[in-house]
Amino acid sequence: MSIISSLNALEILDSRGKPTIRVFLKLQDGRLFRSSVPSGASTGAHEAVELRDGDAKRHMGQGVLTAVKNVNKIISPALKGMSVLDQRAIDEKMIALDGTENKGKLGANAILAVSMAVSKAAAAVQGKKRWEYLHDAFFADRKANFPRLMVNVVNGGKHAGWNFDIQEFMIVPKSNIPTQSTRIAAEIFQQLGKNLKKKKLSTLVGDEGGYSPALSSNEEVLAEIIQAAQDLGYTNTKDFGFALDSAATEFFKDGKYVMQKTGEVLTPDQLTEFYSKIGQKYNIESFEDPFAEDDWAAFKKFTELGSKYEFQVVGDDLLVTNPKRIKRGIEEKASSAVLVKVNQIGSLSETVDAIRMAQDAGWKIAISHRSGETEDNFIADLAYACGAEFIKTGSMSRSDRLSKYNRLLEIEAGY
Repeated sequence: MSIISSLNALEILDSRGKPTIRVFLKLQDGRLFRSSVPSGASTGAHEAVELRDGDAKRHMGQGVLTAVKNVNKIISPALKGMSVLDQRAIDEKMIALDGTENKGKLGANAILAVSMAVSKAAAAVQGKKRWEYLHDAFFADRKANFPRLMVNVVNGGKHAGWNFDIQEFMIVPKSNIPTQSTRIAAEIFQQLGKNLKKKKLSTLVGDEGGYSPALSSNEEVLAEIIQAAQDLGYTNTKDFGFALDSAATEFFKDGKYVMQKTGEVLTPDQLTEFYSKIGQKYNIESFEDPFAEDDWAAFKKFTELGSKYEFQVVGDDLLVTNPKRIKRGIEEKASSAVLVKVNQIGSLSETVDAIRMAQDAGWKIAISHRSGETEDNFIADLAYACGAEFIKTGSMSRSDRLSKYNRLLEIEAGY
């Protein structure tokens, strides 16, 4: 039986101890399925609304009881009796119930939790693995494939108290085979920790599990990672590459980029010069959000440079997994890859549309977690199902991050 019997939501806690929403979907035959949604720290202004209660007396205003109530009192009655095999019809019904451009009435967190649970139930109804259902239902004309890992080994920016301007320093193993890529990343991460301890530097981790040591500069971070890799016999460009997430919206003010670490105030051209310098020195293959979320001109210019020097430019806050903004990005050639976060747009159907649009334009896909995560590993199945080139799901620490890597290992093993 594929018919929805009931939907019930619950307020739970994410990896930062902040409330988020979990939904339980029950089919008429009694089977129960659940999904939990993540939340971001450095969020784009154009993202769908993550509905919070705003009650300062409870969870510092971060509660999600309104979103929970919206599932239990509005969405559940409307979807009862529908088939989970009708994913798009269900998503469209919820979007219509909300009736706003940014899902501000019901909340993208409420809608997404239901949308993800529907897909999990549909997979079970058809007797398929989750990735298999997602592939067959939405990406049958594409090849399922393992993504390369974008592993956050050092945190900076808003995720780690601004010890560095750049928010994420990531290593990207060249192999996309999970047993190989997770080993390379885990070993380098562990070795980096050992080296930092020897230097009496902190090995405490940030929101996404990366270290946040008090090093002197952005460049010193890259040098330390290279040294850790070399200690293990791994080489930059041969065994792994570098990727950076600047989250530049966070240090953009009045048309300039204010570097928190040095106090420098840079124009877009000067920031481009900085990226070009470290990019060539350390062979950085991917720059995510190098400029602010509405600095289209700077993105376009940098993407042109990327096509010349063979690095990719990833739009996150610029594009927010929104097909409308992705369409503009394609037309203006403002990126060469898109970061896909399901909670930025708020439904599986719209996420699928965003992925397919970007793929059809020749862009690369990076499926991503959020800084506030749960143990739900849905994005690992999605990344494999759509043949994404990359998955970005944090460091080699914290179970909320490792659950996604472990799911890729399960898929590789046939589970």
